[in-house]
Amino acid sequence: MLRISELKLPLDHAPEALPAAIASKLGVGERDLLRWSVWKRAHDARKKTSILKVYIVDAEVKGEAQVLKRLAGDPHVRPTPDTAYRHVASAPPARSLRPVVIGAGPCGLFAGLILAEMGFRPIILDRGKVVRERTKDTWGLWRRSELNPESNVQFGEGGAGTFSDGKLYSQIKDPRFLGRKVLTEFVQAGAPEEILTEAHPHIGTFRLVTMVESLRAKIEGLGGEYRWQSRVTDLELERGPDGHKRVRGVHLQTGEFIEADQVVMAVGHSSRDTFQMLYDRGVHIEAKSFSIGFRIEHPQSWIDRALFGPCAGHPDLGAAAYSLSHHCRNGRTVYSFCMCPGGTVVAATSEPGRVVTNGMSQYSRNERNANSGFVVGISPEDYPSDHPLAGIELQRELESRAFVAGGGNYFAPGQLVGDFLAGRPSTALGEVIPSYRPGVTPTDLAAIMPDYVVEAMREALPVFGRKIPRYDDAQAVLTGVETRTSAPVRITRGADFQSLNVRGLFPAGEGAGYAGGILSAAVDGIKVAEALARAVVGEAAAA
Repeated sequence: MLRISELKLPLDHAPEALPAAIASKLGVGERDLLRWSVWKRAHDARKKTSILKVYIVDAEVKGEAQVLKRLAGDPHVRPTPDTAYRHVASAPPARSLRPVVIGAGPCGLFAGLILAEMGFRPIILDRGKVVRERTKDTWGLWRRSELNPESNVQFGEGGAGTFSDGKLYSQIKDPRFLGRKVLTEFVQAGAPEEILTEAHPHIGTFRLVTMVESLRAKIEGLGGEYRWQSRVTDLELERGPDGHKRVRGVHLQTGEFIEADQVVMAVGHSSRDTFQMLYDRGVHIEAKSFSIGFRIEHPQSWIDRALFGPCAGHPDLGAAAYSLSHHCRNGRTVYSFCMCPGGTVVAATSEPGRVVTNGMSQYSRNERNANSGFVVGISPEDYPSDHPLAGIELQRELESRAFVAGGGNYFAPGQLVGDFLAGRPSTALGEVIPSYRPGVTPTDLAAIMPDYVVEAMREALPVFGRKIPRYDDAQAVLTGVETRTSAPVRITRGADFQSLNVRGLFPAGEGAGYAGGILSAAVDGIKVAEALARAVVGEAAAA
């Protein structure tokens, strides 16, 4: 098979145009094209009056070796790579303890799946509830301002990604095509097959709910075990003969102790009490950079017209998405984060007395507004101290300010972009109706954020407005605060994926500082599961 990239055709091309283009690119007759399939499909919208479809395809042709030799200098024709996933171990050693996976988000889900497929029968612990019960609790905050600190947008089956746009792409290097393993499992669990071919696939919240349920059933069928409302409150550690600390088990809030010598720590970016516990136990943890800001909303029709021009509304294009970045004079970088076309801004706090925003959309992406994080990068030098958990202290301070500014009832503080740029509080909202629930209170968002963040945002908004007309429209709405862009800590690990100073502890995913988003977290879960399997098999062989 040959892989051909950068095949470009008109947006409304006829079905037969694609095989004809493949044959033409390879310099063969269409009869010599034995079979073909689309690997990836995207759009080139740089010329809005003539938007193109861009394909990567795999093709089998007669005389493949000769064709490849003839096109040896063409970077867009290569042998099709082997994307099949293969396990690193077939079964655990006899009498080994079952590994424990803490967290049932994308990372914990795929760590558990891979371990189950290899016969390790993992125990998966999550502080929250199964996804459908968790969904009810989440709606309690959105509709009635009632927060359940253990079951919300951040905690529970599926993790924070369940209440998001369900984006399934990332910029991680993936030479083993582990992302393909993730997408394939999602399709088998009920996702639409097109996520295998779209360059920027997404699923949406409702579909993610049924998918995580299906994957849970698969893991359980392979011998894995889930335990819900099982918050880990402590690690049992001991110092081994080699002088290194080792994991010996986990303590739950129920008082139960689970013996385990291999623990995957896939807790997500908001498990602040867990980070404190790890620090107290002496696990090596350090502060890392993240970003803070607001959510910005525009009518989706504005974004569609700005990016697709006369092609806006074309059924093959769907709702337009954007990605923006600007390096400011004060040294800060402002950028769009987790852009949700045709979506809503959601209440995403996990702690009482705090307000946090996030973005979410369904598979259809047909809500009125587009929203995105509008955030500024910060570093540990900006934190209130040099303590490894100081970034959490900053998050909490900003979220508490937002809670007060919103009225103390989980309403979010909001402001018109025109008022934010002019430096005056908003007293009413206008043309753009904010989607955040339970509600938005007009105020002065600049009073919540550090001055350097406000300065950078005010510089970036007009710049983004030149890139996307009406981005800085006075009627656009800012809602705050966006503080959970990633974990403000990193649980450091070595090349073997184990903690730098605790053997048998495998920090994983977004909460450990090694992923950002559903796909990259799931891929990290696979890598960690493989590393755990190698460690168990290697220790058994050395015994």
